[in-house]
Amino acid sequence: ANYGPNPICKGCLSCSKDNGCIRCQHKLFFFLRREGMRQYGECLHSCPSGYYGLRTPDMNRCSRCRIENCDSCFSRDFCTKCKSGFYLHRGRCFRGCPTGFAALEELMECVEGCEVGQWSEWGTCSRNNKTCGFKWGLETRTRQIVKKPAKDTIPCPTIAESRRCKMALRHCPGGKWRRPAKMKDKKKKKKNLMERAQKQHSIFLATDKTSQ
Repeated sequence: ANYGPNPICKGCLSCSKDNGCIRCQHKLFFFLRREGMRQYGECLHSCPSGYYGLRTPDMNRCSRCRIENCDSCFSRDFCTKCKSGFYLHRGRCFRGCPTGFAALEELMECVEGCEVGQWSEWGTCSRNNKTCGFKWGLETRTRQIVKKPAKDTIPCPTIAESRRCKMALRHCPGGKWRRPAKMKDKKKKKKNLMERAQKQHSIFLATDKTSQ
């Protein structure tokens, strides 16, 4: 039976003009729709977003997903699709994937990512393959890939990194340390100034003696 322009009793076994479907036909799901202060029953082949179909001997019903940010679910506590902006992981929805998992953007799911081991100790400070003869150098540490990602498109985190370090031996044993070019230039310039000053002082003394 139809009441008004909308077939609110479609698929019903029993129906009310004011409340819509009260009981549904076999295999259909009863869904209680709310619109403002009004609510009425519908009989649907599949439940709407945010609900899942619960089959019981008495009557099949649409039950609300109890998982936060879930768009559709398999059961009350297991989500199958999250709302926009959230990633699905083991039946739950997350803004970002947990540690050890990577975001698969095309499906908005978290998959097993690239797993790496612990960092090694920092290596010896060196520069140009030498551990002496310079004031500053670089030291490096590494870590190994323990488990490769399920998808080749998922990048692994960095497995090597370097940082600036101070050399333990600035002068190489048995070798002569060479000053950098800039330091040599400064020393040479200072020496030239000293020599010029001494020369001018000698000329002044000689002139002074002659005048006497």
